[in-house]
Amino acid sequence: MRWSGRRQSTNIDDRRGMPVAGIAGGGILAVVAILYALFTGQDPTRLLEQLPPAVADDQGRGSVDPAQEPLREFTAVVLADTEDVWSEQFPQVFGQPYELPRLVLFTGQVDSACGLASAAVGPFYCPRDQQAYLDLDFFGQVQDELGAPGDFAMAYVIAHEIGHHVQNLVGVMDQVDRATGGPGASANEMSVRLELQADYLAGVWAHHAQRMKGILESGDVEEALGAASAVGDDTLQARQQGYVVPDSFTHGRSEQRLRWFRRGWETGDVAGMRELFEVAYERL
Repeated sequence: MRWSGRRQSTNIDDRRGMPVAGIAGGGILAVVAILYALFTGQDPTRLLEQLPPAVADDQGRGSVDPAQEPLREFTAVVLADTEDVWSEQFPQVFGQPYELPRLVLFTGQVDSACGLASAAVGPFYCPRDQQAYLDLDFFGQVQDELGAPGDFAMAYVIAHEIGHHVQNLVGVMDQVDRATGGPGASANEMSVRLELQADYLAGVWAHHAQRMKGILESGDVEEALGAASAVGDDTLQARQQGYVVPDSFTHGRSEQRLRWFRRGWETGDVAGMRELFEVAYERL
């Protein structure tokens, strides 16, 4: 992927090496709010929503591996490319401006509006604060443990999380929340649809990034397809436990993830994302 020397996004919150705020600072206020609510009979969630977010103390930052600097720069370039593509495509398809997300880099664990998360969960997007979260060590896992090397494999990971931001902006995540809270489709089925749609949107991003900037080099698409295949539920379960439980899938089979990314890449059709929630689950 051609990325060196290109624009880097400034919408990155680098919390690497910072301790999680935890019970300190805003955490103490949260405990006080809960106790006050219990004694007064008020809803504690309403009080918690009024508290300022916890902020890690920069003076407590630990050491940051200087070897990760190229990865940080790469991540900033890919995020900038997603900003450019979606700032062009989003208004054309949805008739409203694209709201830029922020990407939080962290080490080990991080406190988000969706709760405390460990790096073990992998990269994730939190719709409540419209931020994506990434421990750069995950890229090493993709290459060494999952067997999906290459810089464009890493770009796919970032583009997938930004795909969740697009879903959030257009209300797909709210749609999934409503559907999983009522009769009909199971939570796992809706989760698979959501993740495959993010794969599709990652492919759409790659299509338009190539059209706009010519970022791809020989073998890049194959790297992304390899990454999509490597993180399929069936592949991960077979590697981790030696057998597969289809009813427990939350992200989709390797073949599905590869196929939907490829479809997004080949068509570049943003509106095609709707098909993920229109076709029968068995046909995904």
